[in-house]
Amino acid sequence: MDITGHTVELLEDPFNLLSGSRYEYFLTIEVDEEDELYTEKGLLLKVIFLVDGSESRILQNYFIEQETEKVLDFELEEDEEEAVKEYCLNHLPEDENNGDELN
Repeated sequence: MDITGHTVELLEDPFNLLSGSRYEYFLTIEVDEEDELYTEKGLLLKVIFLVDGSESRILQNYFIEQETEKVLDFELEEDEEEAVKEYCLNHLPEDENNGDELN
């Protein structure tokens, strides 16, 4: 599984009920044709990612067939989950990397 691109958006918490910042990532994924995840219609991984002080973790994730937006019933393997977490950490919006809150 290779992550070839992404979009990221800060999820708003207008009433400040939740601690930390939550980000919605859509990761563009490429897999080998022999992989059970392979689809000619493209593959995305939607990730809800939490950053709260020194804690960061994946709250939710699921695979989506890009062309049809159909949710696929697959789970990340442990090593893939670690790679996705690292990718998300390395691709936080600039303000979060500097320790500043996004407004």
